[in-house]
Amino acid sequence: MIRFGQKGDFSKLTRFLEKAKEVVRLGDLDKYGREGVSALASATPVDSGLTAKSWSYEIVHKQESARITFYNSNIQNGVPIAIILQYGHGTRNGGWVQGRDYINPAIQPIFDKIVNEAWREVTKL
Repeated sequence: MIRFGQKGDFSKLTRFLEKAKEVVRLGDLDKYGREGVSALASATPVDSGLTAKSWSYEIVHKQESARITFYNSNIQNGVPIAIILQYGHGTRNGGWVQGRDYINPAIQPIFDKIVNEAWREVTKL
């Protein structure tokens, strides 16, 4: 049989969680939004350059969380060009143009930075 016991209080855990909540609320997410747009623009396959220039971001703060969303506004005939570059698309004559995974490798280092900064902040206790 496995037994589990705990003595004391949860004050350290409570401080940790309060600090984590503060980091999410007060962190400099705008800096990461700008870095993400730059990384996405640099990684976007270039024909005319319009798709690469069309990246933007939005930060939404809610009571318990914050979110960065990246957008690309280059839409041609109702088709989001960044998405078809990423996932591929059919052609008029029935062919297929293979997509290229450029979004995930470009944005992952930015997400890793956010995680690392948040972890450093909450472990300062």
